[in-house]
Amino acid sequence: MNFLIADTFTDSLSRLTGDEQKAVKTTAFDLQLNPASPGMSFHRLDRAKDKDFWSIRVSGDIRVIVHKTTASLLLCYVDHHDKAYDWAERRKIQTHPITGAAQILELRETVKEIIIPKYIQEPDKPKALPVPKKLFESISDDELLSYGVPAEWIKDVRAATDDNLLTLSDHLPAEAAEAILELATGGQPRKPVTKSETQNPFDHPDAKRRFKTVSTPEDLKQALAFPWEKWTVFLHPDQRSIVEQNFNGAARVAGSAGTGKTIVALHRAVFLARNHPNARVLLATFSSTLASALHTKLQRLLAGEPKLGERIEVFSLNDMGFRLYKTHVGPVKIIDSVMLASILRNASQRVADHKFTNKFLMNEWTNVVDTWQLKDWASYRDVSRLGRRTRLNESKRRQLWDIYSLVMQELDKAKLKTIAAVFTDLSNKLKGLKYPVFEFLVIDEAQDIDVGQLKLLSTLSDNRPNALFLAGDSGQRIFQQPFSWKSLGIDIRGRSKTLKVNYRTSHQIRTHADKLLEPEITDAEGITENRRDVISVFNGKQPDVLYFDSQLKENKGVAKWLLDLGKKGVLPHECGLFVRSDAQIPRAEAAVKEAGIPYKKLDELVETSSGKLSICTMHLAKGLEFRAVAVMACDDEILPLQERIEEIGDTGDLQEVYDTERHLLYVACTRARDFLLVSGVVPASVFIEDFR
Repeated sequence: MNFLIADTFTDSLSRLTGDEQKAVKTTAFDLQLNPASPGMSFHRLDRAKDKDFWSIRVSGDIRVIVHKTTASLLLCYVDHHDKAYDWAERRKIQTHPITGAAQILELRETVKEIIIPKYIQEPDKPKALPVPKKLFESISDDELLSYGVPAEWIKDVRAATDDNLLTLSDHLPAEAAEAILELATGGQPRKPVTKSETQNPFDHPDAKRRFKTVSTPEDLKQALAFPWEKWTVFLHPDQRSIVEQNFNGAARVAGSAGTGKTIVALHRAVFLARNHPNARVLLATFSSTLASALHTKLQRLLAGEPKLGERIEVFSLNDMGFRLYKTHVGPVKIIDSVMLASILRNASQRVADHKFTNKFLMNEWTNVVDTWQLKDWASYRDVSRLGRRTRLNESKRRQLWDIYSLVMQELDKAKLKTIAAVFTDLSNKLKGLKYPVFEFLVIDEAQDIDVGQLKLLSTLSDNRPNALFLAGDSGQRIFQQPFSWKSLGIDIRGRSKTLKVNYRTSHQIRTHADKLLEPEITDAEGITENRRDVISVFNGKQPDVLYFDSQLKENKGVAKWLLDLGKKGVLPHECGLFVRSDAQIPRAEAAVKEAGIPYKKLDELVETSSGKLSICTMHLAKGLEFRAVAVMACDDEILPLQERIEEIGDTGDLQEVYDTERHLLYVACTRARDFLLVSGVVPASVFIEDFR
């Protein structure tokens, strides 16, 4: 007998208390070991339309709903007695007649027309309003069925309008909901997978998104331990097609927040390792914090395959670069920012009659000279200075080069290197190696990798088929100025895929967050992403945007919002609270203390704790997900951060600062699934009005 677990079960399990969850997990393990155990109290649900639904008593008032046949036992739902029974009575498990996928079908409720007796005076009829346009009137029943729409819901879908489309989509299986939302926005749904006579309904690609076959106690432990990480079990078919695709060069997957780029990157790394038994796979990202998070997720994904994990190495790009430099070049001393500023200041004083500020000199060095490793006057004279908006004539560039030449001399004398120099030297050293260091490289959050890192990736991948796979979103670029990948030998044109289905963030939160960005974003390669055709597959509450007269009032307002979430069943560890920088952390702590909720201030490892709300800066929020998020202290001069504006050395860079600060708020807001609060003290950030 197959033992399966549904995503509806893990979702409902996560809403129970800690003690209730422990009891349910114990029952689930016992059930897997021996479904026929005399200790299992099965009870048939007389009022359920699906006669294969049974309930199992866990303890007290808790009931697990299972679907039991001679071939399979499926954990479907868990809740308190009445709620569990109500869920089962309104659903059934069926195999779709066209696609062949197993579905959890929500039954339509019959509403009888109420006839008003003639002897009752009818009120005057209001003036007729315009009849809303039916969105799918011209689409045939057969086409709707082919997209996975259940036959019982065809009539409702054909009658759908803009007013009820999102509400209707909540009642449909995911593949059907995505298809009608895609059609409604003018898109073309993915080609459906049709029924196979020999196929198990639970093995269909659409069914695998919601049902997981559990073979061992370790599989069950994994599925029950990480209900919020169910993506490691249920991979979206569109994502799977990218994961398993063959590319004849470097490739990229793009998409806005919540569309699953990191999911694809993780599964791509595993897919490559599994299908190339002797290959070494690098899974990397731009920061140690995110690398740690990737490593944790990879361990969850490979809980039953530890040997496979041994061939997938997870690093931040800098850590990987230093490790390779030590192996292939030798020891290296990296100059720190304080010493570099001192050397630059001294060099500036030795060049007479220039009018450049220290801030401008440092920014020009960081973003142009050092980044591109310009070593002679001709190179600097002719460089395009991509991303730098202040124009410099040749005489000014000559003065600047006199300063930077002195800086380079001091670095050579002290035998110190910048990080950019380390990556450039390493790239040159590794060119032409007989055997690659890594056969495959998978890079997450690629929008924030820098020039030196990309040079090294270009060398390591050497344009081999499938060797380099990048995942990133230009709208979440918060650290790096844009530059051309093609200029460094990485050409992704024709091999760039964009994910359009957002299953992490509600429609309401996503549409508000999108207002922070332009409708279309064009990267340095000329590839344009339309951010208005992304689809969220579920509804939620409208985000709350609140202004306060003082920090004290904001603390109380945020505390009340958090307490109200608790009344709705949201647990502390399902909540995140973000602020712009470390300076605002005390404001976040004050709000949580006001609510009396236990919390954890996250460090660079970003390890959340069960039973505790998480507090961190917006930068550390990257890669996290919560049911509810509060983004507070969005005051004027905090967002955008006044310190960044004051540090601008090139006045033309002001727009770049505003753009990355907007991206930062976008990242913070899109960590939320169901509930979002954005708050500030007046005068509030200019971004909040855009958000509203």
